[in-house]
Amino acid sequence: MSRKPISLKTELPLLIWLVVVWGALWNDFSPGNLLFGAVIAIVITRLFYLPPVELSGRFDVLRAIPFAIVFIGKVVAASFQVMYLAILHGPKVTNAVVEVPLRSHSDLMVTATGHVISLIPGSLVVEVDRATPAVYIHGINIRSTADADKLRREVRDTEAGLIRIMGSFEEIRALDAEAGTATEAIRNDARGKGGR
Repeated sequence: MSRKPISLKTELPLLIWLVVVWGALWNDFSPGNLLFGAVIAIVITRLFYLPPVELSGRFDVLRAIPFAIVFIGKVVAASFQVMYLAILHGPKVTNAVVEVPLRSHSDLMVTATGHVISLIPGSLVVEVDRATPAVYIHGINIRSTADADKLRREVRDTEAGLIRIMGSFEEIRALDAEAGTATEAIRNDARGKGGR
């Protein structure tokens, strides 16, 4: 089976990322080292073929900044929570692996969601099911179904934030439709309770 040629525009983000990783690994961002990293990146992408990462072609900076601030806040809060649990409860802490269905089938979005969640202390992606798509998260201090549901909501909120930042317009429309359906369900529920 012949390999489909990939345009430089499609492959450029991957090449840039590989060069940045090369510089970070050597802790040397000098022009000579980065040039050598670029040569290595080109050789790697030619010898070890991977399917191209489909980019949406959009990045919303105005949504990315608050997302980053909230993410840093979550990292700090989770660090203190893990420290508290380790000191006061130690091995008695109950953990669980929770399946979280995702909205997006995009490899980029699934990977980004998994990385963001794994960077928050107390949660780690242990498996990804690309076909569904779903991620399996090892969560700390999961004692009940309510705790598992809370973790699912946090992961799906993270995915929604990433979709708003760099998802495709189709994914954003699906997210808006889902939010509209949820709002309507809440209104109907409120009307039902008011009628009792």
